[in-house]
Amino acid sequence: MEVFENRALILRTHNPGKYAVIPNSMDLGAMSDGAHEVAVQWELDAIRVLRNLGVKDAPSPILGRYDWPGRYKPFTHQRDTSAFLTLNNRAFVFSEPGTGKTLSAIWAADYLMKIGRVRKVLILCPLSIMQSAWQRDITSSAIHRTVVVCHHVDSDRRVRMVEYDYDFTIVNYDGLPMVVKALQKRGNVDLVIVDEATGYKNPQTKRWKVLNALLGPETMVWMMTGTPAAQSPVDAYGLAKIVNPSGVPRFQTAWRDTVMRQLTRFKWAPKHNAHELVHKALQPAIRYTKKECLDLPPVLTTTREVPLTPQQDKYYKIIKTQMLAKVAGETISAINAAAVVNKLLQISAGASYSDNHEVVEFDCAPRLHVLKEVLDETPNKTLVFAHYRHSIETIRQYLKEHGVSCDVIHGDIGRTKRNDIFTAFQTKDEPKVLVIQEQAAAHGVTLTAADTVVFWGPVMSVEMYIQCIARTDRIGQVSDHVTVVHIQGSDIERRMFKQLETRVASHDLFVKLYEEEKES
Repeated sequence: MEVFENRALILRTHNPGKYAVIPNSMDLGAMSDGAHEVAVQWELDAIRVLRNLGVKDAPSPILGRYDWPGRYKPFTHQRDTSAFLTLNNRAFVFSEPGTGKTLSAIWAADYLMKIGRVRKVLILCPLSIMQSAWQRDITSSAIHRTVVVCHHVDSDRRVRMVEYDYDFTIVNYDGLPMVVKALQKRGNVDLVIVDEATGYKNPQTKRWKVLNALLGPETMVWMMTGTPAAQSPVDAYGLAKIVNPSGVPRFQTAWRDTVMRQLTRFKWAPKHNAHELVHKALQPAIRYTKKECLDLPPVLTTTREVPLTPQQDKYYKIIKTQMLAKVAGETISAINAAAVVNKLLQISAGASYSDNHEVVEFDCAPRLHVLKEVLDETPNKTLVFAHYRHSIETIRQYLKEHGVSCDVIHGDIGRTKRNDIFTAFQTKDEPKVLVIQEQAAAHGVTLTAADTVVFWGPVMSVEMYIQCIARTDRIGQVSDHVTVVHIQGSDIERRMFKQLETRVASHDLFVKLYEEEKES
């Protein structure tokens, strides 16, 4: 098969009549070996028909008819993912985090808009990546398109945003009910992209029902997650019911009985062929692991935005402006620029320390929820670096309550115990997560069983930041590529992460940050 002048595909076949059903196809005649050459117009519909006829390697015209706009040029696996999406109205992308799924979907959507197949696009994703991932990537790769993020405003303003008819409308899962009627009234959303689609695994939830009601028979849907059915084969049902409804039974209980066997009244276990059944149900799908993406850089950095709770925001502003606050009867003061920065980081992370060395806890539920989102999307092991001891205990308790196996390392863990924890993390299936106080394990330790590094908040120096990432970014890394995730919710965290990323000198970091914070 070859592409002729970017206009037609030339196929060699002994059965030219098979392709006569394709409009504008042409039998070019027999060759010396008796095979015929058939020319097929290199257009989307023709390629889809070719694939239905068994020519599975027929390429999407996006590969030759699209200029891949923006500041980034696609890697090979991103081009292949975009091509796959253009050929499937409903499909899954199961590639691992850090492989560039977002950009692949944007390019594919932009191409379909360019050729008139898609008018408008709705993106559903977690709150933490609405701006830091989706809006950022759209504005850097499809700058000629309009985009709106429907959040941080009341429901009436969100409806008006939707009514304005942007090319890309970004909505968080639980914000969709506020604007679904406006979207239905518009009637021009031809494509829905669902990121971290495991949020729709349960068809009994309100969010699933709202999405399903929005979708018409012709609505295109691309669902993306790195961990399909990670907890149980039953979890595949909600996703398949949207993308491939003919691949699963009508009712979820029938699907459960298909993939699970009952051990006791309340205990079920996967059947021996559950993986094969799930794989068949979750089609069509494409997946790339980071290890397979040889063109990726060794370290990929992403950001998760998390709002401060009202309690955090209140005392953050007090410390910032007055350098003194009283919380729960304890006094928290800051006597110099470094101390102010430290207090602001403590509040952002969920706990501060009073002048009497008492721990003052702040509600940090949104940050914990975002951490769980990251872990749910990560198939391999994860390191979580948290600077403050109380944050480590908060994370450990939260993960324990949510059934995530974890262990912790901090300054009070003895050397023998620490070595045992490191060995177990490297050699055993459990724990999946290691929560670390960076001073206790930032140097000399190999933790290559993890391919994801999460910073609960910024660390205090560039050297420490580099060393934390180096625990996994070294010889023996399980996937050859490491994903670094910054969780940030306050201005001070954003500034620190930005400076850490750009490797600025740390000797004047605190004073400079404090001066910027006073002026903001």
